[in-house]
Amino acid sequence: MATRRRVVGPVLRRVVAVVVGLTFLGPFWWVLITSLARTSDVYTFPPSLLPHWHWANYARAWAAAPWVRLFGNTVLIALCTVVLAVVTSVLAGYAFGVLRFRGRTALFTVVLAVMMVPQTVLLIPDYVIAQTIDWLDTYWIQIIPFGGSVFGIFLVRQFFAGLPAELFDAAELDGAGKLRALWSIGVPLVRPAVIIVALNVFMGSWNAFVWPFIMTSSTSVQPVEVGLATFYGAEGTDWTGLSAAVTFTTLPVLAIFLALQRHFVTGAYSAAGGLK
Repeated sequence: MATRRRVVGPVLRRVVAVVVGLTFLGPFWWVLITSLARTSDVYTFPPSLLPHWHWANYARAWAAAPWVRLFGNTVLIALCTVVLAVVTSVLAGYAFGVLRFRGRTALFTVVLAVMMVPQTVLLIPDYVIAQTIDWLDTYWIQIIPFGGSVFGIFLVRQFFAGLPAELFDAAELDGAGKLRALWSIGVPLVRPAVIIVALNVFMGSWNAFVWPFIMTSSTSVQPVEVGLATFYGAEGTDWTGLSAAVTFTTLPVLAIFLALQRHFVTGAYSAAGGLK
């Protein structure tokens, strides 16, 4: 009986993993076959699950918007946002997790409370503020508001709180200042948290649509996601062109995630179970 369980257990886990994997890959496969279908094939029933290899959709989608410029804008905005979010998360996380000062718990609670406010509620006042300071249709309005990540502050703070206080006490006895201790001791030890924050912020910035769609009006500063709105019109949605555009705009993010998935998973496990 024990031998049978040892054989059935791994097989069952592999079957479940395959089923779950196929479930998550289903939407990606559907977008891919739609991007390679003819317009008349999109509305056929039952739908075909095999691609028709109509590559003209990609050429048409590429010509529909200045994708090179949009890609450049997206990369610039995402990288600047990641740098700002990582810096602020590390500094604030270090302050809340290591330093001792009056009102620390209350201030940290206020920071966490920001996560409870829906962003859509603040769109109109944010638009008025951006208009007042002349930031509409600029890179600044797409970078600065997201340069502080509440999730990043919380995650880095949890990592710092799990570190032995003796490490920083020893650094202080050796003459290291607060920033030196943070850079030389703290940052290397919370690297999994920094990586997971950077990935989270990068993907959030890359996939941002509502904010840049409202705050910008010219392709000179707009990101890729706003460019996808080109395929929506009064006459309907160009599903084949949109699917083709979604495919080649998603590939960079997918490649980055696959390249860094080991760090992403390590950071997730460390956040859930503490540092080794």
